[in-house]
Amino acid sequence: MEVNFFYKYPINKQMITSMKNHRLKFLKCVGACTVAMIAGQAQGEAPTSKRMNIIFILADDLGWRDCTVNGPSALYQTPNLERLARRGVTFSHAYSASPLCSPTRSSILTGQTPARTGITAPVGHLPAVILKPSVMPKAQPGDKALQCQSATRLDTVNSTLGKLIKANGYATAHFGKWHLGSEPYSPLQQGFDVDMPHWPGPGPAGSYVAPWRFLNFKENYAAEHIEDRMSQEAVKWLRSIKKNQPFYMNYWQFSVHAPFNAKEKLIEYYRNKIDTTQAQRSSTYAAMVHSMDDAIGTLLDEVDRQGIAGQTAIIFIADNGGNMYDHLKETTRDGKEYTTFATSNAPLRGGKATVFEGGIRVPCIIVWPGITKAGTHSEAMIQTTDFYPTILANLGIAIPENYPVDGYNITPAMAGKTWMRKSMFTYFPHAPRVPDWLPPAVDVHVGDWKLIRLFYQGENGSHGYFLYNLKDDIGEKNNLAAKYPEKVKEMDQLITNYLKEAKTVVPLPNPDFDPTKYHPELIGIQTNGAKGARKAKVGEKLLQAE
Repeated sequence: MEVNFFYKYPINKQMITSMKNHRLKFLKCVGACTVAMIAGQAQGEAPTSKRMNIIFILADDLGWRDCTVNGPSALYQTPNLERLARRGVTFSHAYSASPLCSPTRSSILTGQTPARTGITAPVGHLPAVILKPSVMPKAQPGDKALQCQSATRLDTVNSTLGKLIKANGYATAHFGKWHLGSEPYSPLQQGFDVDMPHWPGPGPAGSYVAPWRFLNFKENYAAEHIEDRMSQEAVKWLRSIKKNQPFYMNYWQFSVHAPFNAKEKLIEYYRNKIDTTQAQRSSTYAAMVHSMDDAIGTLLDEVDRQGIAGQTAIIFIADNGGNMYDHLKETTRDGKEYTTFATSNAPLRGGKATVFEGGIRVPCIIVWPGITKAGTHSEAMIQTTDFYPTILANLGIAIPENYPVDGYNITPAMAGKTWMRKSMFTYFPHAPRVPDWLPPAVDVHVGDWKLIRLFYQGENGSHGYFLYNLKDDIGEKNNLAAKYPEKVKEMDQLITNYLKEAKTVVPLPNPDFDPTKYHPELIGIQTNGAKGARKAKVGEKLLQAE
């Protein structure tokens, strides 16, 4: 049984029964939006086409080095992503809005960071309907900060991409993972005509390879792979659209989220390629990446077959960094067993569930006919919040009045022009015990600089800080906070200003904090019982210069 790591609540029989009792509700047209350019976005350009098709491909838990577009891999093979990259621009500095999936998904649909939406944790499958975040009433006595309780649903009051695009005459569909709530918060209420397999869970139902446990969605044949099925269903939908009607498709893959299983033939293929001395050494995970890439190839083939490549924009990105906390048992080609992490994000530090670069820096490719240039690369820093204003601007759809958007129109960067954002925020008021974990935190990127604020981890109730220059220190090894106090002060003020403007619910000091039970030497140490977890070194401190 696959368990959500964050709160460790499985999808149980009671939840399944409850979900079966829901009746499907379809979103009525929300009215036509005035066609206009978006005001207030950075350095936007006029749209090249108001009827461009959109395919938005979102990979789940795919690390920055888990595909070959950010450099060659000795293990992973992603020829279809390379094929996509040859058609457009690859971003080497693309970021998810959160180190976890649901918050990032909400950022794509709303253009808002998790600090504003209140969705800060992957809890969309839980029974409780919570639309507003709050501060947890208690914490362990050894914790200095009270963590936050995330909203569990994407509120339907939001003007989502799906709603706005659908209202402008587009056919809309969502295939794959959602994890932002079941009805009345499913894709069908957020602007999508079709939702398949209509599943609110954190991953595929039980397995990637059938038999599955989806509700009212069964395999067509024994051992069918869910990505094969999803891509085939997406193709069927593309073929059903009326001629000349534009479309917007979310193809949000289940891959490569846990549970870790794959086609046996692919596992065997990669088993013969494994070098156990390398950081990336899971044949199962490599096979999962392979199936993910195959599904993308199926979509590209259909776009080409229909002759619509020139009218179809394709966006590919991951929802957070690679999974470095789950361990897999593998077997070498000669039958020896070994245990390994699913993947490695090196040279980046950390991974999923951390605000270090490995948790939020992700692979990204954008193909937009008339804007992007084939086979190009960009070092512009972009975030998942940016897709909302960028897509709408290039489709000529206005953002509703008084609707705050945190993202920027990145059209100039897509076109290869010089473009630089002022700042970028990542808010994560939680502390799941995974490798490189931190207390509740928020970070800001400004150019090459990155500041991480650790709520109340300093002396006498002050905050703690990590300051890095990513140009010189991509692995975040050297904390420069003590060396550049003015830089810390300057960037921390940006954090304070943003959290205030976004009306963010933030962690509070723990009134029951007991200094005798505070163990900063355990921060960054995996404590969930996984084998192979690094032991804390005596005297290891959280805020020391590293």
